[in-house]
Amino acid sequence: MRFYMNIFRILRSFILLSIFTLFLTVAGFSQKTREEIADKYKWDLTRLFSSDEDWRNSLNEIKGRLDEVDKFRGTLTKSADNLLKALEYNTEISKVASKLSSYASMNSDLDTRNMKYSAMKQELQQLFSSFGAKSAFMDPEILSADWSTIEGFIKAEPKLEVYRKSLESMFRNKKHSLSEPEEKIMALSRLATGVAGSVYNTFSDAEMPSAEITLSSGDKVKLTSSEFSKVRASANKHDREVASKAYWANYAKFKATYGELLNGKVNGDVYRFRARHYNSSLEASLDPNNIPVEVYHSLIDNVNKSLPSFYRYLNIKKRIMGLDTLKYSDIYAPVVKDVNLKYTYDEATKLVLDALNPMGEEYVSTVKKAINERWIDVFPTAGKQRGAYSNGASYDGHPYILLNYNDFYNDVSTLAHELGHTMHSYFSNKTQPYPLARYETFVAEVASTFNEVLLFNYMIKTVKDDDVKLSILMNWLDNFKGTLFRQTQFAEFELKIHELAEQGKPLTGETFCKIYKEITDKYYGNTQGICKVDDYISMEWAAIPHFYRTFYVYQYSTSFTASISLAEKVMTGDKKALENYLKFLSSGGNDYPIEILKKAGVDMTTSEPFEKTTAAMNKVMDEIEQILDKKQKQK
Repeated sequence: MRFYMNIFRILRSFILLSIFTLFLTVAGFSQKTREEIADKYKWDLTRLFSSDEDWRNSLNEIKGRLDEVDKFRGTLTKSADNLLKALEYNTEISKVASKLSSYASMNSDLDTRNMKYSAMKQELQQLFSSFGAKSAFMDPEILSADWSTIEGFIKAEPKLEVYRKSLESMFRNKKHSLSEPEEKIMALSRLATGVAGSVYNTFSDAEMPSAEITLSSGDKVKLTSSEFSKVRASANKHDREVASKAYWANYAKFKATYGELLNGKVNGDVYRFRARHYNSSLEASLDPNNIPVEVYHSLIDNVNKSLPSFYRYLNIKKRIMGLDTLKYSDIYAPVVKDVNLKYTYDEATKLVLDALNPMGEEYVSTVKKAINERWIDVFPTAGKQRGAYSNGASYDGHPYILLNYNDFYNDVSTLAHELGHTMHSYFSNKTQPYPLARYETFVAEVASTFNEVLLFNYMIKTVKDDDVKLSILMNWLDNFKGTLFRQTQFAEFELKIHELAEQGKPLTGETFCKIYKEITDKYYGNTQGICKVDDYISMEWAAIPHFYRTFYVYQYSTSFTASISLAEKVMTGDKKALENYLKFLSSGGNDYPIEILKKAGVDMTTSEPFEKTTAAMNKVMDEIEQILDKKQKQK
């Protein structure tokens, strides 16, 4: 861990984007303005700062402290007290920076067209990039000592114990640390290497023009991402196909632009791995958290071996929908006719609270606080950041959740999902000292998917009607599709494009389209006639924001498999399993992710979690086919 980069890593890690099925969380009908929405459904950011002026005052105050870092130069290896003072100073700066960034970014996300808060975010980025350059001496100076010296400091000064893991990690990665001048350059380079992602977000969310289509009803629709989500989830096959073709054709108009943006992001990753003497971009991304690259490759291998189960799912969807040919444009459509799986937000909160009852009183009461005390921004509004996330970066406050709730059952599931992230942040912040509170992204999706498992099992136990049960079972299978298979499909694409860049091969929009189409054809069985993938789907890569978060998406898949195993144990009433899981939520980053999961009861270095997940998926499909066979006999 590079101490002067802690601020940036914390901000990234605690803002957990959860767009695991990209568009479903933002499907919209007519949107209200923020003024029309009751305050109880909007988050209260005044708990971070009472006003923009208050934010500015805090920023000016911290600016005045940044030059203090120079006084630590040349002192870090002299005594335990000197080292402690420097690390505590860094902690104080990081804590305030997280709060400042959360306020600016969450306000910006309420209306991405508003440049005021975007400017505030940029100001922070520039300020702390400069601070990173100023504090670049810290790692090289600490690493100039032997580990025995640092360990002696920790033994002599108990307050250093909370920094042990970070210090051990620093020495473990010593060969990837650079000299002070080189570290300054690496810190300053973040201003340049982050541009591609910033441009991508601004263009795709705020400035990209939308295609317009005419529905079978005669209504004209402008295909924003939310409207596209709504139409491609329509029961009307013609509308789905027209919308899909127009939507991706519109993206194709900007193929070269999106290609240059992703190429810029990938080349930034290549620059960093080479500068730090790693063997690959993948290793550079995984090694700081002590995750072997074999875990990534094993995920892709295991999921590819499980594709027959995915094909079974697609064939079931085709059977239920009564289609001669299942097309990619059909995979988000409702499968059960005349089943209206819609829930108001208030109904959704009750369902989720009931589903989470097995988690115990403190867990449930905290979820109630999140719902009732304005931790959540619920409804979509014009310009609002699409998707959903939980931000737990405010250590001394509480986490926040952004939703785009539209009354679908999937929105209920998304609420449960984001509350899982929030509870993970809540318990970690409550239990761990600040230097150990931030959990790594590898375990981040475990808590969120765990909640979804509880919701699914609650719904299946309480629903009696076969059609409703069938719809919920299929919705749960859609999670396997969206979280395990789709995210691994993305992970395979991401690995391939980085490997090509590392080989010096050119990456253009055309290249990305070719690679994406080949992988998508394989996953959906296009050549086997399982699901027809039209050529225009080759542009879908351009709509995946997670590709601008290096090697992030694979963790949705690994976390999903881990959560399936853990949730099943808790749902049996095993008190020890619940105790272990709550300890997991409270662990923060007090150990490496693989080890934290082992303590919770799942070993991600083996194939067992994948085998259990595939078995669970096939069990659901068995139940679906039993219902379908029963209904067929009744005819």
